Amino acid sequence: MPRKTQKWIQGAAPKPGTLHRQLGYPTAKQIPDGLLKDIYNSPVGMKVRGHRVTTLLKRRVVFAVNAQKRRR
Repeated sequence: MPRKTQKWIQGAAPKPGTLHRQLGYPTAKQIPDGLLKDIYNSPVGMKVRGHRVTTLLKRRVVFAVNAQKRRR
């Protein structure tokens, strides 16, 4: 029986574009990988390139980095 492809990742990201808005990048422009890695590696409460790293921002960045790994 052939497997039906499911697009489950769309359901995992409840609000697309929120990370772009939070970081101040338009959705048409890609967020730089260096910025994502800097936020990913910094602890909560620090400032990275003018952005305060909150728990919610950290969660969104971790999701974005993991989604990029799956796409490749």
